[in-house]
Amino acid sequence: MTRRELREHVFRMLFRKEFFLSEEEFDGQTAMYLEELDPLEPNDERYMKEKVKAIYECVPQLDERLNEVAKGWKTGRMSKVDLTVLRLALYEMLYEESVPEKVAINEAVEIARKYGGDDSPSFVNGILAKLVVEK
Repeated sequence: MTRRELREHVFRMLFRKEFFLSEEEFDGQTAMYLEELDPLEPNDERYMKEKVKAIYECVPQLDERLNEVAKGWKTGRMSKVDLTVLRLALYEMLYEESVPEKVAINEAVEIARKYGGDDSPSFVNGILAKLVVEK
């Protein structure tokens, strides 16, 4: 599976996390999602699970950074799609040295274009651009 495909699956898994109250419920949904991807390479499955877990553990820090730059659009007001895309991209920008910032931003804009509303790509691009400037 390509990095782009893996990233999109991670996005989908993170997006689902927004709708489940318990960890057990989310784990069950994740297992069902991964079964639908059959055949799935063990390394790809492990990568996706670990990345979702790592991002979700960083949500408070990621949201804090997003709230610092998103004037008038705190995370509580953002659409779940935009917020999930932003968390994924910001995580990659901060914690994955193998992913250049430009790649993280470009991939986030593409996911926003595919899954978000009409304004999602420009919104996501604008927020991420502000985060790059702040570094």
